[in-house]
Amino acid sequence: MTTKVRSHRIDIRGIPVEVVRKDIKNLHLGVYPPSGRVRVAAPLWIDDDAVRLAVISRLGWIRRKRTEFAQQDRQSQREFATGESHYFRGRRYRLDVIEQDCPSAVRLLNNAKMALRVRPGTDRDAREAILEQWYRRQLRAQLPELCVKWARKVGVTVNEVRIKKMKTLWGSCNIEAKRIWLNLELAKKPTLCLEYVLVHEMVHLIERQHNERFQKLMDRFMPQWRIHRDELNQHPLAHEEWAH
Repeated sequence: MTTKVRSHRIDIRGIPVEVVRKDIKNLHLGVYPPSGRVRVAAPLWIDDDAVRLAVISRLGWIRRKRTEFAQQDRQSQREFATGESHYFRGRRYRLDVIEQDCPSAVRLLNNAKMALRVRPGTDRDAREAILEQWYRRQLRAQLPELCVKWARKVGVTVNEVRIKKMKTLWGSCNIEAKRIWLNLELAKKPTLCLEYVLVHEMVHLIERQHNERFQKLMDRFMPQWRIHRDELNQHPLAHEEWAH
């Protein structure tokens, strides 16, 4: 049976609110980084007046969360030039761009410096692509062990895990295909943050919604998941970066 989903936007005291109506039992309210986007998932039978009342009752909390996100440190637009800060597995590195007439490569020189070797004249977009390919390889190398570890704990079968750049989510899943997608940006985050997103999507293979059952399953498999979620959202955000 196809789940009914309807979406529209309303304005509540100067705050735009995305309202998504689904075939669910309870109303769920969320505020999401980086811009403090407000989203309400509501049962099909709840009207906009009831949604307004629910949002207004949480207005203080919503404004605090939006202020927190606004105050988070963000990196400026990256130029992939020597001296910039870049992140890998939660650690900050100073980029050192080395121009040599040989194949491009990325190498961690120590706990503070990342070397990006490129051919002379390589432009900004090409340097970015080289670094992204390196991030993708590093993230891909982490996944087999983590997938086996957590699929066994959660008790699910995952047929495939893919990596892609996503603008709104840290991860997503196709329940029927048992396929999980992870955001390439997770290569820059601490490993526990990566594990949190992986477990989050695995639990969705059991429970589709972010409801009480979902939270209880997360509590069972990863008791400190809220800490890892908060750490993921507190780490410096790249230009136009986002969070799940």
